[in-house]
Amino acid sequence: MPRQSISFTEPNDNWLKEQVAKKEYSSKSELVNDLIRQVRKKQIQIDWIQTKLAKAEKSGFTNFSKDEILQLAQESLYEKLQNFK
Repeated sequence: MPRQSISFTEPNDNWLKEQVAKKEYSSKSELVNDLIRQVRKKQIQIDWIQTKLAKAEKSGFTNFSKDEILQLAQESLYEKLQNFK
């Protein structure tokens, strides 16, 4: 695994240390990697929503109800997130 050297502000470093001390994570590296994974997953969701909105704006009107649209969107996003590693 590649190694990096990064600097934290004192409050952020203290928070990281507290999480490790509480046994939430075994190391600061594990915590930082988990935070990055969470942000990457959230970015996938944001990108997906932006793509869907752009496509919807171009496609015009639909005969689906708002509940049908929501269900289709949730199913599509769920599939996208299942492929996330």
